[in-house]
Amino acid sequence: MTSDIPTVGERTTLAPSVERLLSHGPTADLHLGGVEAYAEERRHHTEILGWHNLSEEAKAQAPIGQVEFTAVRTKHGTIPVRVFYPKSGEAYKADGAAGALVYMHGGGYTVGCVDDFEHGLRVLSEASGCQVYAVEYHRAPEYRYPTQLDEFSAIVDWVQGAGGNKRGVHPDRVAGGGDSAGGNMTAALALRRRDEGKKNIAAQLLVYPEARLPFDTKGCQENNTGLYLEANGVFSFADHYLPRGVPPATRYVSPGMQDIDTLKGVPQALVFTAGFDPLRDVGVEYAHKLQKAGNTVRWIHHADLTHGFLQFGPWSQECLDATKEMGKALGEALYST
Repeated sequence: MTSDIPTVGERTTLAPSVERLLSHGPTADLHLGGVEAYAEERRHHTEILGWHNLSEEAKAQAPIGQVEFTAVRTKHGTIPVRVFYPKSGEAYKADGAAGALVYMHGGGYTVGCVDDFEHGLRVLSEASGCQVYAVEYHRAPEYRYPTQLDEFSAIVDWVQGAGGNKRGVHPDRVAGGGDSAGGNMTAALALRRRDEGKKNIAAQLLVYPEARLPFDTKGCQENNTGLYLEANGVFSFADHYLPRGVPPATRYVSPGMQDIDTLKGVPQALVFTAGFDPLRDVGVEYAHKLQKAGNTVRWIHHADLTHGFLQFGPWSQECLDATKEMGKALGEALYST
């Protein structure tokens, strides 16, 4: 599997397709955590990344067996869930043995919606053979911690139970995952469900996760601006997410700040990081800590990519290939048991 994981990642040369995309492609003026109001960032992201706004050529890259639009009632209200059923997983589904991924999208808890992530999640689903349950959770700052974790856990319960059973999912093959802030919430949920004594997720898919605030890291300094995620914007996202009185070092807010001894006994982790990402080193460091705590960890580092590569597949073959690789790793993790 993975040899000893370092605490700091590296970057090489930015992939040419990503460099073009960031300099004069569709995302040249797209920033996560920029100076714009968050409502404007939400609108702008969907204008560029929303499935309904992609070209037919881009959509052809991401075929899927079926898409279902459903919803689950939680204590915080009704949460829309978009389910992607891969053709590659039809035999597993028919046997009641399908793997599933409950996915919390990134965007600093504040920006983004499932439409913005549909392309990447379709690719991930087909490459893995697993159903993907994309959660349209309540965003900050209108809703703050722990609302989103409560909703995440409720959807996991539903997929492990009646919702998944109806759709051919094996209850022992339900993973949780997310990118950026969604990766933070996935790491936090794995800890929380362990502590609560609940049936845990089968694996945690951590895609360039914000395991903790990154401001003291080399990755944050050398990737501070101009690479889609604006490092200084992380301040505002943290402020949006945390209610007053909740310290940033809280276990389920900053998993990456916790002592190694407190990270024992969590589900296997698939950790994906990117060289040109302000969050690079907090993701690498968390993978290192999980491994030191005795957990099964698979770390895959793309030294030539940037934050957001899951969403950049429509314009970058390197990003598309990295997303397919992620799906393959997920399928191997869930179908090896």
